[in-house]
Amino acid sequence: MFDIISLGELLIDFTPRGTSERGNFLFEASPGGAPCNMLAAAAALGKKTAFIGKVGDDTFGRFLESTITSLGIDAGALYKTDGAFTTLAFVTLDSEGNRNFSFARNKSADTLLSPDEVPAELIKNTRIFHVGTLSLTDEPSKSATMSALDTAKKHGVCISVDPNLREPLWRNLDDAKNAIRTVLSYADIIKISDYELEFLYGISDIEKAARLCFEEFSPKILFATCGKKGAYALTENHTVHHPCYLKVKTVDTTGAGDSFCGTSLSALIDEGLDFAALTEEKLFEIARFASAAASITTSRYGAISVMPRREEIEDLISVGL
Repeated sequence: MFDIISLGELLIDFTPRGTSERGNFLFEASPGGAPCNMLAAAAALGKKTAFIGKVGDDTFGRFLESTITSLGIDAGALYKTDGAFTTLAFVTLDSEGNRNFSFARNKSADTLLSPDEVPAELIKNTRIFHVGTLSLTDEPSKSATMSALDTAKKHGVCISVDPNLREPLWRNLDDAKNAIRTVLSYADIIKISDYELEFLYGISDIEKAARLCFEEFSPKILFATCGKKGAYALTENHTVHHPCYLKVKTVDTTGAGDSFCGTSLSALIDEGLDFAALTEEKLFEIARFASAAASITTSRYGAISVMPRREEIEDLISVGL
């Protein structure tokens, strides 16, 4: 039995490393992709994880496969194709470490995962099945994602969704909104950012937007992350907020939300996925633990390879905000 399985994109994040002596941009090829970033965070906490996706049968694809395997993520359902290149994302950072993405993803490998490559038996054999929405931008990966969600729902597997909106990858934003709403309708657990909430509901009051999202989709729990403004956690009976750990020096926010997601899912597994038993105090503890993990992640460049261990998270919590 796996703890968490995710489906989606596994790619290379080209993260900036300054400029050369000739003034040219320098980039480091870092393993990335939100669904696998999340798994790396959970794996760092000792959870048994597996990934479903597709990469190119190329240098980067083989590098990604070896990377996730070295982190303990099962790659048995990671397919390689010689018919497309591994997806590439070029990251730029502002002075505060906030990132923007440019993608090389036209008919690239992650979009080519097909429904017949989705291992139903694997999905049935996990506590949590997790998806985002980038796999819904193109076929056949869209059909593969929906097939996987239907399998998880049919067999009573707990479903987690993080929209992970990347506007440049959508042909129009109405399609993006419809796709997000479609997958959120499956969710038992929602992790969503302030940006995505404003995108869906058109309001900047994140606590209010988070409650609207909770009421529309009726998950068992919802986490709303707000960058420097911290994070909210909502259940039917409780709403808590945890501030950001401002003592941490941020250099790269890539993967922070994924770190929060993987860490919070791990904490929920530790609680036996017993959502009804979550007290307000326990909900705050989970938000605090995940917020600390996300903050540590922002102090490092990259995502998959830099997720924090439990001891690091607990050390930051002991230091305080």
